[in-house]
Amino acid sequence: MSTKVDVFVDYVCPFCFLAEDAIEELKRDRDVEVRIRPFELRPTPVPTLRPEDDYLPRIWNASVFPMANRVGVPLKLPSISPQPRTEKAFMVLQLAQEAGKAVVYSNAMYRAFFQDDRDIGDDAVITDVAVSVGLHKADVEAALNSDERRARHRADQDRAVNTVGITSVPGIMIEGILLSGVPDADRLKRAVDSFAGLIADVPGVQS
Repeated sequence: MSTKVDVFVDYVCPFCFLAEDAIEELKRDRDVEVRIRPFELRPTPVPTLRPEDDYLPRIWNASVFPMANRVGVPLKLPSISPQPRTEKAFMVLQLAQEAGKAVVYSNAMYRAFFQDDRDIGDDAVITDVAVSVGLHKADVEAALNSDERRARHRADQDRAVNTVGITSVPGIMIEGILLSGVPDADRLKRAVDSFAGLIADVPGVQS
C-alpha cells in the first residue's frame, strides 16, 4: 500500500525548489504517492516581496545560497519586483495534475523563476512553461480564465491554512502527519518507514 505524501509549495519559494531532489529520492526508494499541493505565501491582498529590499538578499545569502550549494542546484535571486503572485500558476497546476504532469510542471515553473528570471505571474510566461511540458495551449488559456479553477484554488488555500495548518513551505505531510522544517531525503524515508511500521502492526492491514 503506497504511503500518501502531500507536498505544499509556492513557486516563489526557493526552498521548495531545493527540496525537489529529496522528494525524487523518496519516490525512487519508497512506495509513495506524492501529490503537489498549492500554498500561496502571500495571497492577495498581502504585498509580495521586493528583491531590492533588505529581506530577500539577507535570507538568500544566509540560507538559500548555502543550501543550493549543498544540493548542487544552480539558482539566482530573481529580479522581478515585486515578486509575482502564484494564483494563476496554481490554477494551471490543476490542469497539470489532471494530465499526470504536476511534478514536471512544477519543476519547470521553479526553473523559469529561479534560473531563467521569468515573471511566472504573467499569463504568457505561464502558458509557455505549461506548453513546454506537454500541456495544450488552448487548455492552459482556458484554465487561466476559469472562475471554477480560481474558486477551487482558493478553497485549496483555505484548506491548507485552516484545516492542515500550513504556515510555511515546503510543507510535507505524510499520511496526515505534518513534518516541520525542510526535511532531507533520509528524514523523509525514515518518516515513511516509521508510518509503514505502524501500519504493519495493525491486524488485517497489508503494506
